[in-house]
Amino acid sequence: MRSQHLILIAAFIASFSFSCGNKTDLNQMTAENNKADHLNASIESNSENADLKPIYLTTADFKEKIWDYENHPHEWIYNGDLPCVIDFYADWCKPCKMVAPIMDDLADLYKGKVIIYKVNTDKERELASIFQINSIPAILFSPQAGKPAIQPGALTKQDYIKIIDEFLLKKKSEKS
Repeated sequence: MRSQHLILIAAFIASFSFSCGNKTDLNQMTAENNKADHLNASIESNSENADLKPIYLTTADFKEKIWDYENHPHEWIYNGDLPCVIDFYADWCKPCKMVAPIMDDLADLYKGKVIIYKVNTDKERELASIFQINSIPAILFSPQAGKPAIQPGALTKQDYIKIIDEFLLKKKSEKS
């Protein structure tokens, strides 16, 4: 009984502390990025029939859809029509791979209410630098009005739901 209790505590603590440093093996990164490019092209071509999934952003997309930091470097002006969640990740990062299916689920769960984006920090180094992403995954939450907040590390699906509901959608938690 005591060992089960310790395992549960360790799992709980680990869920809050999983993150990867931004170190990468170039050959592994290139091979995995090529796989991801094929997957993204496949997702885009089948998007009409597929479940809603996170949208992959380039730096140019980010400036257009989220925040044009070149024209407004000292002021957050969100360009989106809905609140958003941005998953800063890398293909080689194990905790990022744990978060990926959660982001897929959240994209379906919040369809029409919140947009889920993904930014590959290896490909979009400028964005990672602007947000001072030093470990991944790092999840940025941007409400329609107000400043965004960033959460480093992998969390549980329920933790992300709570943040989205309370911070982005301003719903009160059931315990309040």
